[in-house]
Amino acid sequence: MSESAGALPAPPAPPVRLSALLAREDLGLRLLAGPEEADIHWVHTSEMADPFPYLLGGELLMTAGVQLPDPERYVARVVAAGAAALGFGVAPVYDTVPGALAEACARHGLPLLEVPPRTPFTAVGRAVWRLMAEARHRELRRVTEAQQALATAAARPDPVPAVLHALASRLAGRAALYAPDGSEYAAAGPAPEPEVAAALARLARVPHAGSREAGPAEGSGGGAGGPRPASAADTVAGVPLAAYALGGGQGLTLGLAPGRREPGDRTVAGVAVVLLSLLTAPHQGADEATRSAALVRLLLGAGPAEVAPLLGGGPWTVVHARGEGVPPPLGTPLVDVDVREGTVRALLPAGRDAAPHPGWALGVSAPAGPAELAAADLQAARALRRARAAHLPLARHRSGGMGALLDPDEASAYARTLLAPLSEPLRETLRAWLSLHGSWDRTATALGVHRNTVRQRIARCGEALAMDLDDAEARMELWFALRWS
Repeated sequence: MSESAGALPAPPAPPVRLSALLAREDLGLRLLAGPEEADIHWVHTSEMADPFPYLLGGELLMTAGVQLPDPERYVARVVAAGAAALGFGVAPVYDTVPGALAEACARHGLPLLEVPPRTPFTAVGRAVWRLMAEARHRELRRVTEAQQALATAAARPDPVPAVLHALASRLAGRAALYAPDGSEYAAAGPAPEPEVAAALARLARVPHAGSREAGPAEGSGGGAGGPRPASAADTVAGVPLAAYALGGGQGLTLGLAPGRREPGDRTVAGVAVVLLSLLTAPHQGADEATRSAALVRLLLGAGPAEVAPLLGGGPWTVVHARGEGVPPPLGTPLVDVDVREGTVRALLPAGRDAAPHPGWALGVSAPAGPAELAAADLQAARALRRARAAHLPLARHRSGGMGALLDPDEASAYARTLLAPLSEPLRETLRAWLSLHGSWDRTATALGVHRNTVRQRIARCGEALAMDLDDAEARMELWFALRWS
């Protein structure tokens, strides 16, 4: 299960290969039927005669066969639920794995593992979580290194070819920019087979065409009269293909044909899309040099009020955005991309406002003068967290109300003291859970974790704070504390 809530900053948790689990000599597992290769996402133990209603798919289902009246029906139901494999404990009910169960698993193609008496089911579960944590760490490190390589490439004298080369190298495949007519604008990496190359060129037209002309493509929209898809995907000759529309109004599309499929590839591609969109966007006109001079003065220590006339008329609005595909067209050159956090930050001058953008969540601050820009940046960050937790395309900073009656310094000091026992992941889970009115399922979806993980974290919050989180007054107090923290 993934512990990350971000769309760009972290890839999904990689599954554990069954072969890696079988290779653990300390477990003593033995494959009796079915294929050796399967992806395991978690472990579930059940002694029910029909565990179908309680399976989510991708499990290694563990059982000792306490209720096994009909092995054929049992296996059929487990396969229908999407379980990845079945682990059968030899003891205390059976001395050996029933032959009828092995035959049923072989017929249905379900891997069947023999778990020896010396190996408790908890040891198998612990091994899966450990292998998953190791795989996730490797993938996070790979994605972080790829983000750093892309950022370094974007700073080179010829940034577009450099970013494409870095992207193709990290994905071990082909990365190409396509013009609106489908012709290749720039490319890096080994050329794929003609069939794959032709399919990628067709797929590259989908995000800008508003129709699905490349077969089983998927994106954020499509269809006649509907929003244009920001991305599309397909698989041809075993090669996974993807296309992402770039921003900037040029009609360019990034096409990818990676040499292998990895969980973090979409995260890496999302960072490349943001960078290439900014690099290929047209210049903003003569005012660009003036604004650049203002930013240089800020870096050299000038105060915001001093450089404000160079940035254009105020007050300004700070926007934070996070998502995938085409970055929001915010209409300002004052944009900062944080490749580590996967967040786009922008400063909008007076008269301009942010609008929802497909595939992205936006947080918008209140209008602010030069001296309040730092506070506006925090407002936009909080609004973005609220937008993502509530699945809103755009959230604005909310001012006034009862919160305005509190002294900010005193409220902040109290909030820090009250929330001190909570780690940042627990605080983020509590904030999302409270904002979604205590819904386990919606909070799990917002954070990208399992609902049981949410329950465990909220229980830990209640224990650490010594508070009854079912009490409305306690929830209200915590909500105000999280606001001021």
